[in-house]
Amino acid sequence: MAIRTHGIQNHFWVEREREREREMGSLINGNSDSPVKLPTIKFTRLFINGEFVDSVSGKTFETIDPRTGEVIARVAEGDKEDVDLAVRAARQAFDDGPWPRMTGAARGRIMIKYADLIEEHIEELAALDAIDAGKLFSQGKAVDIPTVANLIRYYAGAADKIHGETLKMSRELQGYTLREPIGVAGHIIPWNFPSSMFFMMSAPALAAGCTMIVKPAEQTPLSALFYADLANKAGVPAGVLNVITGYGPTAGAAIASHMDVDKVCFTGSTEVGRKIMQAAATSNLKQVSLELGGKSPLLIFDDADVDKAADLALLGVLYNKANTLKCKGEICVAGSRVFVQEGIYDEFVKKLKEKAKDWVVGDPLDPRSRLGPQVDKQQFDKILSYIEHGKREGATLLTGGKPIGNKGYFIEPTVFTDVKEDMMIATDEIFGPVMSLMKFETIEEAIKKANNTKYGLAAGIVTKNLDVANTVSRSIRAGTIWINCYFAFDHDCSYGGYKMSGFGRHLGLEALHKFLQVKSVVTPIYNSPWM
Repeated sequence: MAIRTHGIQNHFWVEREREREREMGSLINGNSDSPVKLPTIKFTRLFINGEFVDSVSGKTFETIDPRTGEVIARVAEGDKEDVDLAVRAARQAFDDGPWPRMTGAARGRIMIKYADLIEEHIEELAALDAIDAGKLFSQGKAVDIPTVANLIRYYAGAADKIHGETLKMSRELQGYTLREPIGVAGHIIPWNFPSSMFFMMSAPALAAGCTMIVKPAEQTPLSALFYADLANKAGVPAGVLNVITGYGPTAGAAIASHMDVDKVCFTGSTEVGRKIMQAAATSNLKQVSLELGGKSPLLIFDDADVDKAADLALLGVLYNKANTLKCKGEICVAGSRVFVQEGIYDEFVKKLKEKAKDWVVGDPLDPRSRLGPQVDKQQFDKILSYIEHGKREGATLLTGGKPIGNKGYFIEPTVFTDVKEDMMIATDEIFGPVMSLMKFETIEEAIKKANNTKYGLAAGIVTKNLDVANTVSRSIRAGTIWINCYFAFDHDCSYGGYKMSGFGRHLGLEALHKFLQVKSVVTPIYNSPWM
């Protein structure tokens, strides 16, 4: 049965949805009329030292289709013993294998072949993320997977441009620095962008000459295992890239605390980030990079075009029109706190409510859907509980606020007005399609409200005034500021957090450098007193 429309408020265009069901057939149950072929699940075992293997314990876990709540496949459940095997393979590949010893150009050629293979399997990979994570197939095919391939090529091009510096010493000494791969890296990636995050972590590490263990989120393991197979086919040597599927408290914790892992990278909640730092500190003091929670503000000033500002606000919490990436609010940098200057506030609220009608929630395999399901029942229930908190605390529900249908994890895009800054919906990272709308009077008040959060990942500013844009962007404590745009990511532009949003950077050359150690080499000049 396709997504039912009973209980959906009028702004979801009930009649259009019913007509869509008649035209498209039952996409959720994989009807043969579906325009997208459901992928065959090829890989469900751990990938260690270039081979797919069962977990040591033989245990498996279910990965669930968020469109239906039904099981897609059973996947090997990796544990500490499996992590030990993967780290051993990665350590041997780093200490004795060819990957760190290749020229950068040679590593780059293999990475380019890897990118080409990914592009050859665009439809299959996009479909895997659609049924495993609820991501829109059309966006995955058009943007997510091609962007992944180009990200690999970006770092492939940087692999032979890793240089140190020649130092002008103050004494009779000759000095220079070398940049060398840090060693074995552990990547613990989230479920909201399973393909993008896989390579935002692994691509710069590969270019640097590191070896690694990747643990995908237990909700979204399927594309990670597919990428492991393609790495093998591209010529990435055995042991360089290992994939351990399993749970955070077991497999993830084993990676974070392992004495032979030299660096751990994590994207996820601040709570888990703390645990990873503790594990790193109490083991071998490994380096840590964390991209954690966010509660990003979007500040709309009264000189803004209200129509465009309303579009941007909805895009900021639901969808990325510029890059056609669907996020359903499941993204750390979502602009979930929207502050509007009082001069345009009433007009903005009216416009926002009108535009919410265009957001059709449906099966991610349906090209007409603009929003898919939340990733799993736990996240679905969490979002609905926050919506109920908002109502109880006195916020006004402008639009949305309900689940859709009786199968899968679909939620209406939700906007609250009359939100106070101390309400849970305004302070906590909900990680779903929920916007908190608030009002401000002056620039100073806007800055104060924007900074009134424990997080500092990103912020948006909408204004035609350059002085306002410059003043506010320099005053907000966040790692990325977008002016008159949102989600404006680029391979060459790094991003990361301030405050409890973590530290370390993704993308750009800064992401490459975090996988490199700096070594200083000093020799005396002939006949110097140091000889």
